Amino acid sequence: MGFNLHADGTNDPSEVRNWRIHMIAVIASMSAIAMGYDTSVIGGTMALDSFRRDFDLADSSPTVRDTLQGNIVSTFQAGCFFGALLMFPLAEWLGRKRAIMISALVFLVGGTLMTASHGEIGLLIAGRAIAGLGIGATSLIVPVYISEISPPSIRGRLVGLFEIASQGGGMCGFWVNYAVDRTISDSTQTQWIVPLGLQLLPGVLLFFGIFVCPESPRWLAKNDRWEDATRVLVHVRELPADHDYVSTEISDIKRQVEDGSANRMSKSQMFKRLFEKGSRNRIGIGLLLMACQNLTGVNIITYYSPRIFETLGITGTSTKLFATGFYGIAKTLGMVIFTVWLAEKVGRRNGLIWGAFVGSLPMWYIGGFTFLADPAGQAAAGNTDRNAWGYIAMVCVYLYGLIYCATWQGITWLYCSEVFSLDIRMLCVAITTADQWLWSFIVSRTTPYMITSLGYGTYMFFGALMILMGVWAFFFVPETKGLTLEDMDLLFMRSMHTTVWTALRERKSVKDVLANTSPAAVYATGSEEKEIRLEYVDTVEDKSVAR
Repeated sequence: MGFNLHADGTNDPSEVRNWRIHMIAVIASMSAIAMGYDTSVIGGTMALDSFRRDFDLADSSPTVRDTLQGNIVSTFQAGCFFGALLMFPLAEWLGRKRAIMISALVFLVGGTLMTASHGEIGLLIAGRAIAGLGIGATSLIVPVYISEISPPSIRGRLVGLFEIASQGGGMCGFWVNYAVDRTISDSTQTQWIVPLGLQLLPGVLLFFGIFVCPESPRWLAKNDRWEDATRVLVHVRELPADHDYVSTEISDIKRQVEDGSANRMSKSQMFKRLFEKGSRNRIGIGLLLMACQNLTGVNIITYYSPRIFETLGITGTSTKLFATGFYGIAKTLGMVIFTVWLAEKVGRRNGLIWGAFVGSLPMWYIGGFTFLADPAGQAAAGNTDRNAWGYIAMVCVYLYGLIYCATWQGITWLYCSEVFSLDIRMLCVAITTADQWLWSFIVSRTTPYMITSLGYGTYMFFGALMILMGVWAFFFVPETKGLTLEDMDLLFMRSMHTTVWTALRERKSVKDVLANTSPAAVYATGSEEKEIRLEYVDTVEDKSVAR
């Protein structure tokens, strides 16, 4: 069997893996370029001499510097947190496409304020917060949008394009800071205005590009626009309306939305659904995945990379920014590995397990090196010579970024965009996305103090947490590779004992575990609500046992 870049075991014809579906994902992923760029550019910009002078950071005490840097960075995460929560009702009411347009406009307003702040730190922080609202909203909508229009065999690849764009934007942010430090005089505001102003470009491309993209067929179906949903599927699948694949996909969507769709549920009933069997385990896994993603420690390097390299004994603004640029390349390469190979060939579960255990090793080395060699202290004393152990520490930073992005960065967003039931999918993704930004806020707000107070202990702390994450993923995260979005109900209504532990013990894939399981919709109408309950029929030795 030849090598391919899509998931095995699906019924997808080759026509569905077409240029159109990839182009839609690329356009939507402009939001990820903006997110990655805005996330990464700020650390290097704060290290520029012109920025430090204009915003009164040059002569500040370490305590004041840590506070101001923490405020500048963390207000973006705070905006993202509220953006993810506030956009949920709009995305359900207006649709995915129009919600993305609104989010792009909000981001452009925030980016404009940052660029025009002219040394006013209050205006800069306000711009960061408003831009965060837009980015938080798109980080909720876009992965769901891409997931809802994607065929199962390349869903991981297409959502992975969102992550590649995020890391590519981050890489550009790192290198733009290096370029302006080398080419623009630090005596002018232009040195820091250019990197902040360039974030507007992907926002403009997203706003105008989304006009040519279709609405999510699953959102259209939820709102009883079945003809429009069918037309969109025919368009993006490049198959005729009477093709078996299109008919089956429409039938699968109907199985989820008819007589139990979210537009017939009150908000209180939607929140009640979060705690039902088959939903509470999914939301629990999603919340923990997003928390763990931030507790890998990646943001201590992404947001404060010049300071991280300073702790490794690297001095000089240009040198630190140059080293940071290669960190961006390593992260982007990791996302490429995830998208073209790991997501659909290795799988979500194995990627989380191996990413946690292997990714902790560079953290342990960096912590041990800074403890034994004290490179920052040596550099402060005038000793800037680096031996082989110091260069290995730098390589470990890059290796860590590559491993993290090849596993935990992409898998968490993909997993949370695909596992939830259609009727509460946007609500669940809003909660998990807000959780991601909440933990990002906590980590980014505390990192300056951790670096100052704990030093080498910062790296060892996050290295230990990664080992615990790998153990948790091994025992409690089921595989979803190759399953349709509608199959997720089948998977998560089963017990963890069946979907994870039995599969491990008997060396079965998830599809094998579900092979003898067929759903029968049993509708129970109560006085206040109509619920969909799934009855599973397991065929065991020609006997049917109803659960």
